[in-house]
Amino acid sequence: MRRPICGLLTIMATVAAVAVSAQPRGGPRERPDLLAPTHPDVRYGPHERNVLDLYLADSDRPTPLVLYIHGGGFRSGDKRNLRARDLRSYLDEGWSLAAINYRLTDVAPAPAQYLDSARALQFLRYHAAKWNLDPKRAAATGGSAGGGTSLWIAFHDDLADPKSEDPVARQSTRLTSVAVKNAQTSYDPRFAEKIGIPRPNFERHAFFEPFFGIEAADADTPEAYRRYEEAAPITYLTADDPPVLLAYGHPDAAVTAESPLGLVVHHPKFGIDLKQRMDALGIECIVQYRDPRTQTPIRHGGGPIVEVTDFLRRHFQAAK
Repeated sequence: MRRPICGLLTIMATVAAVAVSAQPRGGPRERPDLLAPTHPDVRYGPHERNVLDLYLADSDRPTPLVLYIHGGGFRSGDKRNLRARDLRSYLDEGWSLAAINYRLTDVAPAPAQYLDSARALQFLRYHAAKWNLDPKRAAATGGSAGGGTSLWIAFHDDLADPKSEDPVARQSTRLTSVAVKNAQTSYDPRFAEKIGIPRPNFERHAFFEPFFGIEAADADTPEAYRRYEEAAPITYLTADDPPVLLAYGHPDAAVTAESPLGLVVHHPKFGIDLKQRMDALGIECIVQYRDPRTQTPIRHGGGPIVEVTDFLRRHFQAAK
């Protein structure tokens, strides 16, 4: 049975009261290699970071949509962090792409980042006819925090509220598939320890306290445990969830006190644990990471490497 979102709404009530006047971090970089958006800085919500860049594929028919959610530890990053070659590959496939910004943790703790991203998806679905999008075919992608956010949306109950007076809020947040890089499947330090990532290593990352809105002294309290559960994508995994492709830039190596933080928070073990859970539910889950000897990509459990475009194409076609 899926879990209710009442706890998340309680957190959002707290989030709504949080305000800062400082300019948010993670502003756009100069990217001469990145194509100009068809529609830049489209506003999908009330906050200054509730904007997206929309890149429309040239098509006579409604196009599938790829939602790009940037990384940055929920503390920084920008929609223009999108890789130019990824954008071109999606457009060449005939898929449109929306790259979004969302509130960072200097403004609000979790789940604000998740809910902003889900709202962007609902907004795009509401305006699907105007932008020639197929509202039934939407995938999410992103790296690190953007990957974790993609997974949270994919596994969570549909956030659509059919009784809402807001027509955007009535739109679905369900996804066709997810393809992410260096994604965390949980931000719970207790979960990290269970999969072989010692808690002190995980909790010392700068994302941790601002993301949960807690102090280090409160990391082992009932309220912190509740927030860990609600922010973990795996909390919501059920048999009707979409297929997932996870790629990691690190090998499946042991974590020690000397391990770099990049390995600690982007470890393939996050994906390997998710694959075990999804395999048990009969949902496709592909995990790929670096061979510790050659540093070339390998697929967990064996088999050929799967490209993101091939994975998304197959599931877009299945959903057509």
